[in-house]
Amino acid sequence: MPSGRTHDRITLWTLPLVASVTLALTRQSPFTLSLCAGFLFGGLMLGPDLDIHSVHYKRWGWLRWIWLPYRGSLKHRSPFSHAPITGTVLRVVYLLAWLALFGLGLIAIVNELWQMGWTWGQIGQVMQQGIVGYRWELLGFAIGLEVGAFSHYTADWSLSTYKQVKKKGWQAVFAGKKKRGSRGAGAGEREAEAVGSG
Repeated sequence: MPSGRTHDRITLWTLPLVASVTLALTRQSPFTLSLCAGFLFGGLMLGPDLDIHSVHYKRWGWLRWIWLPYRGSLKHRSPFSHAPITGTVLRVVYLLAWLALFGLGLIAIVNELWQMGWTWGQIGQVMQQGIVGYRWELLGFAIGLEVGAFSHYTADWSLSTYKQVKKKGWQAVFAGKKKRGSRGAGAGEREAEAVGSG
């Protein structure tokens, strides 16, 4: 697999292309900026390799401990961390849960200490207005997160395929997958018969 630094280079080198294509398609600078911010955050901080002790994980500094339950509950390169959309959504939901916990706790402390008199209904209304007011920028950021993660998946898949092709050749790699799938059951049955008869 490509190293963390290689993934970083891919993210940084493809940023101008992502920005150019987005701006050409949307003609919207705020949307383009938020998509590029999401792309960078998704590629450099919220990448799929948060399920191991990686460059992404180390970048969280003293906050990296929040990713320990995530790392402990997922196998590296599982569909829950390294699949398009699913992996990104899971990481975003996981991070949002921590942000909600910290944010609501901080609001409760400030509200109590300084006796601001905020109700949870008022706080919810302000948050809802913020989401509605910046919905297109939030959508751009979300798309950017997925595109940033997708560049990671693509690099992993491309390098794996390249190594297999270099080792076995094109025909062996692509024909071998079909043969393995069709022969696998028969080979397993033959082994079971051999064990049963022995």
